[in-house]
Amino acid sequence: AEGFLALTSVTGEGVWLEFAGFLLDHVLARFVDPESGALFDTASDAEQLIRRPQDPTDNAVPSGWTAAAGALLSYAAQTGAEPHRTSAERALGVVKALGPRVPRFIGWGLAVAEALLDGPREVAVVGPAVNDAATRALHRAALLATAPGAVVAVGVAGSDELPLLADRPLVGGEPTAYVCRNFTCDAPTTEVERLRSSLNG
Repeated sequence: AEGFLALTSVTGEGVWLEFAGFLLDHVLARFVDPESGALFDTASDAEQLIRRPQDPTDNAVPSGWTAAAGALLSYAAQTGAEPHRTSAERALGVVKALGPRVPRFIGWGLAVAEALLDGPREVAVVGPAVNDAATRALHRAALLATAPGAVVAVGVAGSDELPLLADRPLVGGEPTAYVCRNFTCDAPTTEVERLRSSLNG
């Protein structure tokens, strides 16, 4: 799902967001413990084991638990989907338990928790055309942002391809970037440097 979300940010194509949503809806339906919010390593309809496995600890790659929490949070930032955000928040409860004691084993989880605390920031870049040079410059600055967990949407002004692009007009007829948290935005900018400074980690 995280790969599809990255493709959404890079291409501005809504089909990738739909694929991510399809996968994450399966996560919500089949891998989340409805009582605790914990995430399991096996689906609810998989072969029954003595104990259903779940391991939140990270190594060089994130655990399934923290990878799913990160994807749920990014999807919620792209779409405003409250069930996905709530599930990510509940799944990150494990970070509070493991972070102070064994931070090296929950590093990816700590990164997702940092993104949650930051918003994460949602960046919408609109232009007269996606291949316009000034639009591409703003888009590139947004993609290279160091803000924790920032998500990016790019498209033509007035497009309904991605939820973040809704009601985001050009300012003065120029390509424009909007930086938001929970779909509440700062003043838009047409300047690459100003966008960069607003997205510093």
